[in-house]
Amino acid sequence: MREKFAETLKQALKSHDKRRVSTIRLIQTAIHDRDIANRGAGRDPVSEEEIALILVKMIKQRQESARLYEEGNRLELAEQEREEIAIIRDFLPRQLEEEAVKQACQEVISEVGADGLRDMGRCMNALREKYPGRMDFGKASGIVKGMLQ
Repeated sequence: MREKFAETLKQALKSHDKRRVSTIRLIQTAIHDRDIANRGAGRDPVSEEEIALILVKMIKQRQESARLYEEGNRLELAEQEREEIAIIRDFLPRQLEEEAVKQACQEVISEVGADGLRDMGRCMNALREKYPGRMDFGKASGIVKGMLQ
């Protein structure tokens, strides 16, 4: 995935796409920061799954920023955030459709042996482990909660 970032950055630099260049550099910086933190803790560099989680976190941050900009009537800044979201999403694996998310939730509930809401944390951890960056875990949480009640 790191190679994909580097290649896309080269293309963006050649085409003078300032938004894409700055967004990719932000992504690379976030990954580099996590690598440094891992090195300090004696762990390996960031894995592909961790990169996907970093990208998901960056998207959530930008969604919140866009919402706040809209509330503050700063539509041009909200649009910039949405453009960055689109660029970041290009690097994530395809998101699962809603039916696939429901099926994955049901499978995880069966695998974990969950029989009540107290097992929700275990189910969500299993989903995050199996499907990093491939589903909206906020929505999945609601689905799991509904199935466990």
